[in-house]
Amino acid sequence: MKKTPHALTRLLTLLLASLTLLSISVVAAGTAGSSSDPLVTLSYLNEKFLPELLTKADEKLAARSDTASKALAAQVDADIKKLEEKYGSQSAGAGAGAPSGAAESFTVVTMTSGQTLYGAIGCEVMLRVGTAAVVSPSSPGLIDSTDGTTLENGKALTKNHLCMMTIEERGVKATAATTKLLVRGAYEVK
Repeated sequence: MKKTPHALTRLLTLLLASLTLLSISVVAAGTAGSSSDPLVTLSYLNEKFLPELLTKADEKLAARSDTASKALAAQVDADIKKLEEKYGSQSAGAGAGAPSGAAESFTVVTMTSGQTLYGAIGCEVMLRVGTAAVVSPSSPGLIDSTDGTTLENGKALTKNHLCMMTIEERGVKATAATTKLLVRGAYEVK
C-alpha cells in the first residue's frame, strides 16, 4: 500500500485549484474601479456628491417657495378686493341711499318720503332723524326692544328705540322728507 503517490496528486490538485481561483480573483479585481465599473468612496459621497445634491435641493425649494408665495399673495389680494367690494361699497353706499345691504355693525341708511326698508329676520333698526311707520302685512309687525312691546302696521316708530324684524316681509316706511335709520342686518330699500 503506497499512500504517497495519492497524497502528492491531491496536493497538486489542491495547488492547481487554488492557483485558478487566485487568477480569477486578480482578473475580477482588475476591472473593479475602472471607467466601466467605478468605485464610489465615502469621501466622494461626503465631499462632492452630497453638497451638490443639497445645493440642487435648496435651489428647487427656493423656486417652489417663491412660486407659492406669489400665488398666495395673488389669492390674498383677490380675497381682499372681494371683501372690499362686498363690505366697502355697502358702508359707503348705504349712507348714499343704497337699495340693499347687510351690516354686521350699525350703518346709517338715509331714505326719502315713501321709501320702505324691508329687513330680513333679525334685522334691527333705530330711527334717528325724521319719522317712519311700521309696514307689516299681518300681526305682529316689529318688536320694540327698548320698550319690550309689539308695533303693528302703520304705527309710528319712536326715535332712539331699537326695533327688530322677527318675521319676513316686515319693514319701515319713511314718512318725512329725510329719514335716517341705523340698520344692522340684511335689508332692502324699495
